[in-house]
Amino acid sequence: MISTALAIQSATQDAVMDSSVMSMASAMYHNKNEMTEEDFAKALFIYSTHLSALTATLVTSVCLTESQLDEMMNTIREMETMGKDITNGNE
Repeated sequence: MISTALAIQSATQDAVMDSSVMSMASAMYHNKNEMTEEDFAKALFIYSTHLSALTATLVTSVCLTESQLDEMMNTIREMETMGKDITNGNE
């Protein structure tokens, strides 16, 4: 349990320190005065979604085995297919 918690903490730290995440944060910081409020809000949203997605990906890989990840992805695909069948491909 402690080793899993430490692995999750490490994965989270890796996500925060990822070069693409840091580049986005740096660009926002250095260009904040040239951005409109709307552009800054969009950039902040993109940054936060990128960081969240990367964190979720890294933490998931810590918590699940490769076969569990495959099973989860297959289930997601099946659910998407069922959803398309139900709506006849309309969203």
